[in-house]
Amino acid sequence: MRALLYERFGGPVTVADVVVPVAPDGGAVIRVAASGLCRSDWHAWAGHDDTVHLPHVPGHEFAGTVHSVGAGVQDWHGGERVTAPFVNGCGACAWCRSGQSQVCPDQTQPGFTHWGSHAEFVVVRAADLNLVAVPDQLSDDAAASLGCRFATAYRAVCDRATVEEGEWVAVYGAGGVGLSAVMIAAALGARVIAVDRSDGALELARRVGADHAISAAGAVERIAELTGGGAHVSIDAVGSADTSTAAVRSLRRRGRHVQIGLLAAGELPVLPLDRILAWELDVLGSHGMPAADYPGMLGLVAGGRLHPEQLVAGAVTLEEAASLLPLTGEAPPTGIRVIHPQG
Repeated sequence: MRALLYERFGGPVTVADVVVPVAPDGGAVIRVAASGLCRSDWHAWAGHDDTVHLPHVPGHEFAGTVHSVGAGVQDWHGGERVTAPFVNGCGACAWCRSGQSQVCPDQTQPGFTHWGSHAEFVVVRAADLNLVAVPDQLSDDAAASLGCRFATAYRAVCDRATVEEGEWVAVYGAGGVGLSAVMIAAALGARVIAVDRSDGALELARRVGADHAISAAGAVERIAELTGGGAHVSIDAVGSADTSTAAVRSLRRRGRHVQIGLLAAGELPVLPLDRILAWELDVLGSHGMPAADYPGMLGLVAGGRLHPEQLVAGAVTLEEAASLLPLTGEAPPTGIRVIHPQG
């Protein structure tokens, strides 16, 4: 099969012919129709994730059809349109059994722990737990965007921050996951402020539901002014010392901050613990979303309140993706760009 491949961290990304994977016991091989190009793929390529081993095929958010299944799989037989969250639980531990597979200690992640979806085929382990049926009305490109960015944003907004109608939500970063958070918070009736350095990203944030879209320069003071004292919820969808700290400082008293942007080891912030203590701020981590929580997100789509296709910024070939992946760290694309590995 054809796949993106790199053999050293930070090195060339090429299109290579590699062996088609075999479905493991309990798992499935998915024929990939669309695979999202995400900043997390850049983190893996740059060497920021110690679960990645070389040579490596990236890619962790995808949609496709079940190609084959391993021994023991009961719910899938072949030909079904599916997607999956980027965190795949083992299906056997206490966290998986309680519906919290996103923190499974034995989790696997396509594109990180094993070869990923920027390829014609990808393996999903524990298929009965992790695969999600794609509704007929949802395109492959839109479904691919759900596995990382929309799912991550949905859990952060709905389950971790428990955003309520009328609350102010400040989202730092208007890339794919930040824009997803903007759309989901707006769908819940929140008042949303998007923060970014890119005029193009801010314009897209306005189009998909942000009440205000402001420059990162001076954002803390501007948010305090717009909200009358700070946001109820802040979300760092970038992952840097500057954005995480600014997001915490954008909160009102008793506000909730959710960190979903990945931070490299050298970027860890010094958070304002004096304010966190005195103002009783909550600082929450959010790591993907279990397949068990997909019905709520898909319900927003089916009800016409959430339109993931609005963020799809176009499709590229594997050859084009090989050039784009190393650039997504410094200049992530506006919206979500998907790869069509089949041609």
